[in-house]
Amino acid sequence: MEIQENQNDSCSETESTSSTRVAYSGPLSGPLVSNKRNSSKKSARFKDEEYVEITLDVRDDSVSVQNIRGGDSETAYLASQLEKRPSSLGSQLSFKLRQVSQELKRMTSSKRFDKVDRSKSGAARALQGLKFMSKNVGSEGWSEVEARFNELAINELLPKTRFGQCIGMHESSEFASELFDALARRRGMTSPSITKAQLREFWEQITDQSFDARLQTFFDMVDKNADGRITEKEVKEIIALSASANKLSTIQKHAEEYAALIIEELDPDNLGYIELYNLEMLLLQAPTKSTNIGSDSRVLSQLLSQKLITTKEYNPIKWCYRRLAYFVEDNWKRIWVMALWLSICAGLFTWKFIQYKHRAVFDVMGYCVTSAKGAAETLKFNMALILLPVCRNTITWLRSKTMLGKVVPFDDNINFHKVIASGIAIGVGVHAGAHLTCDFPRLLHESDEGYEPMKQFFGEERPDDYWWFVKGTEGWTGVVMVVLMAIAFILAQPWFRRNRLNRLPKTLKKLTGFNAFWYSHHLFVIVYVLFIVHGYYLYLSKKWYKKTTWMYLAVPIILYACERLIRAFRSGYKTVRILQVAVYPGNVLALQMSIPQGFKYTSGQYIFVNCAAVSPFQWHPFSITSAPGDDYLSIHIRTLGDWTSQLKAVFSKVCQPPCSDQSDLPRTDIAPGNNIPRMPRLLIDGPYGAPAQDYKMYDVLLLVGLGIGATPLISIVKDVLNNIKQQKEIEEGMVESGVKGNKRKPFATKRAYFYWVTREQGSFEWFRGVMNEVAENDRDGVIELHNYCTSVYEEGDARSALITMLQSLQHAKNGVDIVSGTKIKTHFARPNWRNVFKHVALKHPNERVGVFYCGAHGLVGELGRLAQDFSRKTSTKFDFHKENF
Repeated sequence: MEIQENQNDSCSETESTSSTRVAYSGPLSGPLVSNKRNSSKKSARFKDEEYVEITLDVRDDSVSVQNIRGGDSETAYLASQLEKRPSSLGSQLSFKLRQVSQELKRMTSSKRFDKVDRSKSGAARALQGLKFMSKNVGSEGWSEVEARFNELAINELLPKTRFGQCIGMHESSEFASELFDALARRRGMTSPSITKAQLREFWEQITDQSFDARLQTFFDMVDKNADGRITEKEVKEIIALSASANKLSTIQKHAEEYAALIIEELDPDNLGYIELYNLEMLLLQAPTKSTNIGSDSRVLSQLLSQKLITTKEYNPIKWCYRRLAYFVEDNWKRIWVMALWLSICAGLFTWKFIQYKHRAVFDVMGYCVTSAKGAAETLKFNMALILLPVCRNTITWLRSKTMLGKVVPFDDNINFHKVIASGIAIGVGVHAGAHLTCDFPRLLHESDEGYEPMKQFFGEERPDDYWWFVKGTEGWTGVVMVVLMAIAFILAQPWFRRNRLNRLPKTLKKLTGFNAFWYSHHLFVIVYVLFIVHGYYLYLSKKWYKKTTWMYLAVPIILYACERLIRAFRSGYKTVRILQVAVYPGNVLALQMSIPQGFKYTSGQYIFVNCAAVSPFQWHPFSITSAPGDDYLSIHIRTLGDWTSQLKAVFSKVCQPPCSDQSDLPRTDIAPGNNIPRMPRLLIDGPYGAPAQDYKMYDVLLLVGLGIGATPLISIVKDVLNNIKQQKEIEEGMVESGVKGNKRKPFATKRAYFYWVTREQGSFEWFRGVMNEVAENDRDGVIELHNYCTSVYEEGDARSALITMLQSLQHAKNGVDIVSGTKIKTHFARPNWRNVFKHVALKHPNERVGVFYCGAHGLVGELGRLAQDFSRKTSTKFDFHKENF
């Protein structure tokens, strides 16, 4: 390429100002050459090469393009950039000439190579990516950006530090800062502030829908010295920046290693740099795999999509009938249980109401006493019934050993416990309210003649005031019960139990949390004692067989007491030996324990754990993460509350720091030995039934876990994997024929889809071994694993573009994912759950799929609705199960 500058000393006939005409010319390939070369060399060099010549008219205060020879529309655009009016003409012109030279070189040097075929499916998907403005950062349009500029500008100038906030990229301030530098560098700007007009120009560039424009902007971010070449150092810097924007600390630490990988891949000639066409090739030809339904039949997919289109029902009667039918179909188990409970409560209330309406006290107290006694009868029933949903051994036996699980929703035992608690609260309100506001005032103001029938109940002398009722056994026991019930009920609410009330004073905040919930709930022992006493010392019933409170409570209390005795007895000989302790990123404590003799469990179940070093009384439930075929028992505990935090602290004290040859991740693995301090003593109780244990009923599984909610599902994945290994050993003849005589039920699961969504990159450390084991042993693809990291911006976002490229390179070369560190590639952002269900429905028509979810409550509604929608509109039936915490 050659630059020629010829001074024209003549002046224009119409203008007295001096003018300089600059002819900018050069070949479309090859390096810059000096203008001192002779014409013969020039002709030989330019032979068979496309030539571009740009002639500029340079005046004191302006630059204009006079003529362009050769090139295309992009060449014309580049030339038009020279027509800007700089403040310092000489230096800016020199900069513009260098810039255009670099751009022409970039445009034409790539012509020496084969262009990337953008018609391929992978390239077509990539062309939709590399967006600087997406829904994650706010694509509100210029009007919104302009409004923010007016708020953030200082003296009509927007500082670089506020650029990210202004364009809606406030969560990625460092990335926004580099973007600002790239946009300014392209325009020769050095000021750390911009005007509104310049911001508008920036905005138009970063929102340009042209892929080439987006690619050039991204290239400019990497190419910090604007020489048209990217060195390994520049690649390292942009990798570190992208990793920081996506909260990927591990990648940030190994940025130098990954930069070398990219340079090695894209610079086979060891030139020491890469150019724009290399970056385009990496982006458009990177091996991609569809997240959900890439290999499914397009025709079937379109037909299914048409079926799933919601049709509007204009007839309100039909609409209501259809909604009601769907509701009954999905909730018939809950409906009949709730109907039976409400019927019993209503029957007891009516029976006692009518009974007291025909007694003498009705003439004095009226409907007040009938209402109070009716509510009291329902209280006796509910105080007895509320113990049954928490008899976990009984429920586990009923759901595992009987057929009642088909008609009784045992998965909703805690929810039913809460419903009964609400019924008790209503009963207490009606009973106490009727007595205090109606019965007692009527009795106090009754005439002597009217009081005559009441003497047999309240004594010869009529009570003088309220204190007479309160100081009696019936009174003070009732008051104390109400107070204790109120405390337990309030502290059981999610806001108190999960410590969500951040505005509380520190003194009151100490009274919240799981510990407060646990201890306050155990006040029930006092409440039941008072309840029996209160039911014995009655004003209006003197005969013992009419005092029925103890009759209601006898069987449930005995059953619950037996449950607690069984727990105490079992935990006494189920002291486990700690085999391994690991402290993982994300405040997760993993414990591997010995299996107690006679302990049998199913994947998906949970156990209660007690650690006397933290609290000798508290037992906390945790899902089992090992599988029945493992030679150890394991749980993973995330420190979210006071008890779990103390447990982690206790085990951290006896853990040894990692050695130099171990992983540099913030984790500690130990194996007990002679040099290891004595481990804290753990007791376990269980196992107990949970919704996830029903996975064996289905041939196809869809497992969805959020964060630590993946624990019961990991156990299921491991059980399916162990079954695959066993089947392989049988086929290879490694297992004797005696296995065939095993009475174990045949394994039903033929296909499993596991979706794990987590916010933190370090979370993948929790189950890295399981992921790799599945990848190594599941040759037939029975288990399909999908990991999602939501801290990484979605596919197509410029902030995650380099991470995506690097992920493809690393996985293709070494078979390891850069995000999870496993052999399973990680997806970015959140899954499209509708596409997930669509993928499974297309793969398994006319089959029943078990959907098992464990995690935060926020996703329950969406997954439940999708399961219902696909079950009604496709031949695939989805049964939705959710885990209760």
